[in-house]
Amino acid sequence: MDEDDGMSVLDSPLDSDDSNHSVVDKSHAVLQSYLGSLPYECESIEDMQAQLEHIVGKIVVCAKSRNWLVLTTWDGALQCWLLMRYPMPKTTRAKLARLYYELCVLPGLEPRVIRSWADMLSRLLSNKPDQRRKLESSDLQLPWKPVWRVLQRELWPKRRVHDALRNVVNVLLFVAETCRRYFAASDIPEMLSTFLPMVTQDNILTMIPVMTAFLPPTHTHLYLPMFFKLWEAFNSHIIDDRLLEMCGELSEEHVAGKYDNAGDEGAAEWKDVGIWTEAEWTVLATKALGAMNVPVGAVRGASTTGGHADTMADKSSLRITKPISKYAALAKIMVYSMSLDGPIRGDTAAKSDESGSAQPSFLVGSRALDTLDKLITSTESFFHPSNTGHWTLALTGFLHRLAMEFCKRWKEEEQSSCKTPVVRRLTPAIRRAFVTVLRTPTLLAIFAKDPISATYSQGALRILALLEPSIIMPEILERAYSGLETVNETHRTTAVLTALASGALPLVSEKVWLGGQKHIAPLLELCIPGIDLNDPLKTACTSMFIASVVQHMKIGDLSMQQGGMPLSGDTADEMMEDDNSEGVRLPDGTEQGPNVRLSREEERTLARESTASFADWVTSLFRRVFSLYENLPEEGGKKNTTGGKVEEAVLKSLRLTLDVLCLQLSDPLFDLVLKLVYDYGTTNSRSNAVRAFGQLVACLARVQPEKVIAKFLPYCTNQIQEELRHGASSIRTTSTHAAVPSDTTLHWNMSILRGCLGYGGPALLKYKDQVIELLQLLVEKTKGERGYTGTGRLIHRILHTVAGVYPLNARFVNTDEWDDPGFDKAHNLHWGRLYEADDVKIEWHVPSAEEIDFVLEIMDKIAGPALDRIGQLLDSAGRWDNVARNDFCRFLHPVRSMWSGLPTFIKEGAKEVKNSCFYPDTEIQELLVTPIDVKAGFILDNPSDVRFQRAIAHRTRFGNIVHRAATALQYTQEGEDHIDAVITVSKAIDVYLLEYAMTRSSFDSLQQAYTISRDSNRMWPRQKENSRQVFLKRAQAYHAGRNYLHSLYRRRSDLDDKLLDDLVGLSLSPYTRVRRHSQAVLQNACGYFLRSGRYCMPTLLKALEKGTDPDRMKGALYVLWNKGTASYALADPNFHVKYLRSLLECQHQEKPSIQKLVGQLAGDATALLTEEAVHTDAYDESIPGVEAAIEQLVPEFSSSLVNQALLKEALEKSPVRAALRVRRYEEAISSILEFSSRPATHWRYVQFAAKFLLNIVRRDASPSPLLAKFFAGHCTSPHSSIRSCAHKAIVKITWHVKCRTFSNTSEELWLEEWKSPLAIDVPVQDPPAFLQKLCSPVGQAGNDFYVDKLSTGFLVWAPSAKAYKLAPPDQAAIDWETASQPAIQAIREVFSAEGYFDQLAQLFGQESNKDSSRLALRSENAIFIKSIAKMYQAEFVEALLSAIDSLLVDNDRFKQRGGAEILAGLLRGSKHWPQKQYKALWAWFLERFERIYLQIKPDTLAFWEGVFNEQMSERDYRRIQPLVNSILSLPLDLQGDSAFAMSKALTLFNIVVDSCWPCFYPLSDKYMNMFLANANTGYADIRSHIAHNLAAIMSEQWRPAYPSSELFLEACRESVDPLGLRHARYEVQLTEILKQFPIWKQERLPPPRVSQSQYDKVGLTLLQWIWTAAHGPHPNLVFPYIVILLPEILRMSELNDSSELQRYSSAVLYILSAVNAPADYVEIVAEHFLSTIKSSDSWRVRLKALPTLLVFFYRNLMAISSKTVTRMMDVLLDCLSDENVEVREMASQMLSGVVRCSQRQSIIPLRDRFMALARKTRVPARRDPAYVEKLRTLHSAILGLCALIESFPYSVESWMPPLTDILAAHATDPIPVSTTIRKCASEFKKTHQDTWHKDQLAFDDDQLQSLSTMLVGTSYYGVDVGSVRLRIQSRQAMLSRALAREVCSSYMEALFDKTVSL
Repeated sequence: MDEDDGMSVLDSPLDSDDSNHSVVDKSHAVLQSYLGSLPYECESIEDMQAQLEHIVGKIVVCAKSRNWLVLTTWDGALQCWLLMRYPMPKTTRAKLARLYYELCVLPGLEPRVIRSWADMLSRLLSNKPDQRRKLESSDLQLPWKPVWRVLQRELWPKRRVHDALRNVVNVLLFVAETCRRYFAASDIPEMLSTFLPMVTQDNILTMIPVMTAFLPPTHTHLYLPMFFKLWEAFNSHIIDDRLLEMCGELSEEHVAGKYDNAGDEGAAEWKDVGIWTEAEWTVLATKALGAMNVPVGAVRGASTTGGHADTMADKSSLRITKPISKYAALAKIMVYSMSLDGPIRGDTAAKSDESGSAQPSFLVGSRALDTLDKLITSTESFFHPSNTGHWTLALTGFLHRLAMEFCKRWKEEEQSSCKTPVVRRLTPAIRRAFVTVLRTPTLLAIFAKDPISATYSQGALRILALLEPSIIMPEILERAYSGLETVNETHRTTAVLTALASGALPLVSEKVWLGGQKHIAPLLELCIPGIDLNDPLKTACTSMFIASVVQHMKIGDLSMQQGGMPLSGDTADEMMEDDNSEGVRLPDGTEQGPNVRLSREEERTLARESTASFADWVTSLFRRVFSLYENLPEEGGKKNTTGGKVEEAVLKSLRLTLDVLCLQLSDPLFDLVLKLVYDYGTTNSRSNAVRAFGQLVACLARVQPEKVIAKFLPYCTNQIQEELRHGASSIRTTSTHAAVPSDTTLHWNMSILRGCLGYGGPALLKYKDQVIELLQLLVEKTKGERGYTGTGRLIHRILHTVAGVYPLNARFVNTDEWDDPGFDKAHNLHWGRLYEADDVKIEWHVPSAEEIDFVLEIMDKIAGPALDRIGQLLDSAGRWDNVARNDFCRFLHPVRSMWSGLPTFIKEGAKEVKNSCFYPDTEIQELLVTPIDVKAGFILDNPSDVRFQRAIAHRTRFGNIVHRAATALQYTQEGEDHIDAVITVSKAIDVYLLEYAMTRSSFDSLQQAYTISRDSNRMWPRQKENSRQVFLKRAQAYHAGRNYLHSLYRRRSDLDDKLLDDLVGLSLSPYTRVRRHSQAVLQNACGYFLRSGRYCMPTLLKALEKGTDPDRMKGALYVLWNKGTASYALADPNFHVKYLRSLLECQHQEKPSIQKLVGQLAGDATALLTEEAVHTDAYDESIPGVEAAIEQLVPEFSSSLVNQALLKEALEKSPVRAALRVRRYEEAISSILEFSSRPATHWRYVQFAAKFLLNIVRRDASPSPLLAKFFAGHCTSPHSSIRSCAHKAIVKITWHVKCRTFSNTSEELWLEEWKSPLAIDVPVQDPPAFLQKLCSPVGQAGNDFYVDKLSTGFLVWAPSAKAYKLAPPDQAAIDWETASQPAIQAIREVFSAEGYFDQLAQLFGQESNKDSSRLALRSENAIFIKSIAKMYQAEFVEALLSAIDSLLVDNDRFKQRGGAEILAGLLRGSKHWPQKQYKALWAWFLERFERIYLQIKPDTLAFWEGVFNEQMSERDYRRIQPLVNSILSLPLDLQGDSAFAMSKALTLFNIVVDSCWPCFYPLSDKYMNMFLANANTGYADIRSHIAHNLAAIMSEQWRPAYPSSELFLEACRESVDPLGLRHARYEVQLTEILKQFPIWKQERLPPPRVSQSQYDKVGLTLLQWIWTAAHGPHPNLVFPYIVILLPEILRMSELNDSSELQRYSSAVLYILSAVNAPADYVEIVAEHFLSTIKSSDSWRVRLKALPTLLVFFYRNLMAISSKTVTRMMDVLLDCLSDENVEVREMASQMLSGVVRCSQRQSIIPLRDRFMALARKTRVPARRDPAYVEKLRTLHSAILGLCALIESFPYSVESWMPPLTDILAAHATDPIPVSTTIRKCASEFKKTHQDTWHKDQLAFDDDQLQSLSTMLVGTSYYGVDVGSVRLRIQSRQAMLSRALAREVCSSYMEALFDKTVSL
């Protein structure tokens, strides 16, 4: 509820049914439903509009004066205003949103400020899923370019200054995504023309999120074809998630087609399936199947290679993150694409078209539902709990979302405002089919072992039960009865209990499902054993079920309400019989079978009759609870809890259940329960159940407090007085301890009394004298800690009861209905009653005058004397003994408890703020945020009221006494015994300061309770109806929200300041317990009181000074460690320097724990220091967008919106504030530098200082020379951490100098839109000619530029490309800005020192502490040298080259790496050097290239690879052409003797391929042919290199490169392959190799030399190529080659003599399924599989091909045509008769899967075929020549029948039972027939054991006998199955058939289990 629409869900539909009212009237009606639920009059709309105007006026002043930090505080006030749910005019909301949008795109502001505004923008637009939007696109239009402009810098940050912790990119993408609906649709072409030219292979993972975030959800025809083509081309989980989410949103958005708000132009047209074409739907369905991630065949890991491909992406792309639920998106796609759009499956009239050809038909005529059916069917077995895995969560989550989305759409289409045409809506047939499809997997998944998965499935089950209760509820009940009767199966019991709880509403309400009410009483009785302390989970589930059911009904006996005659059929004798152990007797009518439907009157009669057992059930329940109480562990521990967390959770669940139950009891049953509880309470006193029994009494008192108080108060009062007279609680203690056994009776009765007096204020007044007398006695006599804290809790409960504002009567109907005699006689008709908000009549307790007087009397008689005693004790505070200390604690505790129970008794008035902590020079008092003063039900709010004055006097006295106590106690040193008293004072301060109105935690708890209760009963998010209890909680939460506003932004009085001082002092206490508690209170208080952090800061910082006690220092550090405190201090200009300096001065304290704390604080402070901090405070740029938004916003309010005087003052102080901030910044630098320069400063603190300085270096100010000198000096520090920080700082400073030099404006500086003087834009009018220029030498006419980073031309060419002119020959091309010259000179002076770079090179060459097994290039070192080279050009080149000349060939690899890093940075940074110096440097390097290359060893190859990659990456190869030529000239002797020499050359060659594409492209064919020709190399490493180079060249050759975006988009719409994925450029070469394979196969060498065979070597190279490409980002490029090689790959998989070849070939076959192939290749690949299987002579080939074909079939199930499936069926039937038994069994397994997923229509023909074959096949004697063939034929028939049975693992189809006769007849046949039958029967038993009680009904007795024969075959243990059957048949004469079947089944199951176990 911290958002403006946090509680709007239930009421938002108020505006959906009445289209005649204006939007304003509807919003007023929604508001009134809230205001009308409160017991006090609230503000009018006009009043709240004035409040809004006040807030907006301050926001405008802050914006105009650029006071951004103060503006964010007013964001909070606006958020509070939105919390009150008052309507805001659409125009006002739109213009406010525009203002915040403009604020979000301001450059150069702190990320936290932008994040705050983005959050507010989201709240204003309120584009949450499942809720009605506050603004439509017609109400608001936003420009997209501003956010794109600021986003670009964050998308591609400069590598050398990139901050990995910066997350602004995700904030800005969130802004774009939030606003994309309001971007003009007419801008879509421009967006695409902007985005598409920027797409490259490297940044695709960046651009896809960008495009999906920006493109409006209308006019989808402009961009959807393009997305699907890109989706086909790239392999990425990130792309999958983004595009699935987009497709889900579009499916929902355009479900109404052109009838929606988007109109004819903007709406998506209906196509084949929803808004999708057949091809697009196939892609979506295939992605959905892949997203389930279920294992198939031998593949047990990830089902796609997309995740691996993502790890290879550019790291900057992976910074873009967003929590996406792809299963929610898939559910939306499926549900919102459903309609009647095809022939109905099974409809004979729709089986063929006019030509007579077969036409596809679909489940109930819906293509989308038919696809969902296939999807669910294909994954059905993975829902079973025995088949659990990482996929379970995905599958159950998908089920849940499917049910939610379907229900939401169904309900939306019931609304009169629904715009979807009737012909496109869901139908009852679709609804029923949908529920039927999800029924089986949902019922399986409720037994999931994972609790989250089980929760998802139960949520889905609840929705399905509400959609089609007649389908779901009988299934739940069947499982429930069996699960509850066998309580020893704990998991099953808990699962059915939670399932019953989820289906509570259909069970209770006859309006939802007629037939459930009669089951309630039996189920409630069955679940009583579930209350078991030894099984906490079962107890919790039982409690949840009882509460879920009982909350919707009245518990009362209706059986005698019809004429005084019983309605049951029981005779008197039967009624007198005791219950036996055989279970609970079900009501008449329930045992007649599942298909019997009773009339409404019969159902009601059975329900009424069942209520007769409620009295016995309630009695049994409470006795069970008493039994549980008796077995609880003893109370104790620090928090005085009962046992551990488990026992506490059990007690909490029981308390909530009993609370609900007691509310719904009829008066007779309530009296029965009250007597039961009273008898137990007055005859027992158990120390282990004190709190629990008190809570039980409170449940009763909540319902009828008068009865409960009258019953218990006299008894408990007498008992307490008696116990106190005999010395109870007389042992003085002040800390938690085990209870004294003799005090048990006292505590027991006090707990009962707390329960009695917790409710019923008016009832309590009758006994007020008695209560006050008792309280006085308790305060005086209870001296033990448990005694006086119990007294405090009692006082708290009493005061809350009489002085609180809270709702009464939470029954399921209104009080007038409950009290109606007619309701009492027929309340079963009202069970499950739901209300609308306006129909709920809420009664509140509002304190009367008598109750207020009672509170004041307690203050006078209890609190006053207690404070008197405390005052007397404080006079001798330094001389306390244990008695005095105990008296202090026990007298202060009741006063504290009293005020904690009165948070809304007094409303705070205006306070006199003595210390405002106000900076008059820079701040304005009027801009200090003020709370919104709303009515909140405060009891005393009139300061002139005498009662108010009395109360405020008591409160003030309490505060003063507490302050006096804190002052007296915090500095005394009296040992550990003193701690309890101090903590008591700390808690008292907590109460005084924070127990006012409503704390955030309490507010959040109420909001959460409301949300959970609301969601548990509604079907869809905008449901108007809900249970009455939900609306009570909603009203309570709304009331709490109003209270919460009063707790925010509180001013500080003088007493508040004193108490804050006390808290600070206590936070620095030497005692850890005191410190921790006080610190928590202090940090909490700083969140409510204005400027309290600023007030406390000086004291905290002073505590860090030298000479402070270590414990005090530690306390101060812990307080300052709080993130809020630290960020506030660093943002405050007057504490910024002090905070940092105080941390740095902490080195005086040597204690290790303190030094560790300082290090942690320094680390956190570093993260909070940003270079934008000063600019945010000193912002002086123009803000035209903000100004324009303000101009539009101002007319929405009155002319007095902006206080001109205030604005003038703000504008005047703005430059003062900016100047102060800049001055403080300079002070910070000088102060930290001064500290760092001290000789005595420890190196760790120098490191802290360096990090501080590094983070606050600003680009908007010229760098300080002293700062530059400091960092330059530490670049050679012996401490690696300081040196690293200094390097980063020099890089940052030089980068800022560069930015400042090239920037003309501040905007260019912050947005990094500056341009180098050498940079030019080269037009790309003719792309081929442009590429030709890039291949030509520089210097020719019109070719005088370099293109270092060609960031366009992959998909589409941009109009121009960024290039650089040639640098001048002899002079520097760039003159750095004058203002930065002092800093440049300071660095120069340090670097010019003799031996500086020699020392640096020596440090670079030191051995690293990190893993040195693989030395990689340290990019930070290279970047440092590069920055020096860029800034000073060739000034230091001689010194650097001299330093590294010997290192480059040094035998020490660490020194060699150091030299290589310097060389890499120097070469990289010389880009814009004068030509003469540039060439000289490269000449120096090329002279040494050969020597460097020759000395590269395996352990140095990694960093040299980094050196060369650094030179060629994002560089025009013509700059480094000599290097490229040198690498290309390296001998690639792929058949040479040295594997490493070849590997080294190929490594460098691969860099050229990746980085120098324009020059390499003409050579690519040559090298591709060379690699293919040398695929037969004998070295595995070289084969791997060749495979990677083949994949790299193929990838780089793929460049669609359209001249314009328009042509590319047109090609995507009209062309099948616009991206050229299907073009096999080297098909001829592959075909030639393929022709050689048969020859090479014949020439294979025998083991162990087989690996040296030509066949094996070439095969492995090609397989590794495919493997490498398939795991890359665009695997479909290799599919044309896979198709060519597939038959040979299958043949390779059979070669058992080459494990490597077999492993790679099998892996490649499975990888075919892990990549989403283009749809047209699916058929081709499948055809290759089938042809190979059919034509191969080797059974091994068939055995390898079948499982891979199975996986391929499953993964591409949605894309395979029926024709291919038919051919597959033919091949499988042939394989069933294969000579090899393994092939036959594999074919049977695959046949089962194919039939289950797609060929159910073939079941009957297949059954007949297999049955006929089995009947006519007779197996002759073993010696007969035809024996083998006949056995194989019979085995094929049996395998076929078993495959059909296994195709339906969790159901028994009508054709299935007769098969058992045939299978049983062959159960004793020779192996493998008998083993196949037994395996099938065993699997059948396993998958049907959960539903066997139902499934057995499908079999007759003979078939059950056959089933047993199948399972056990011939009995070897003397069990005569036939005689068993005869005995059972003889008993059938005396038993009904149903009972006989049950006995027979149970007997058989027992027999089977016994036999199997033997």
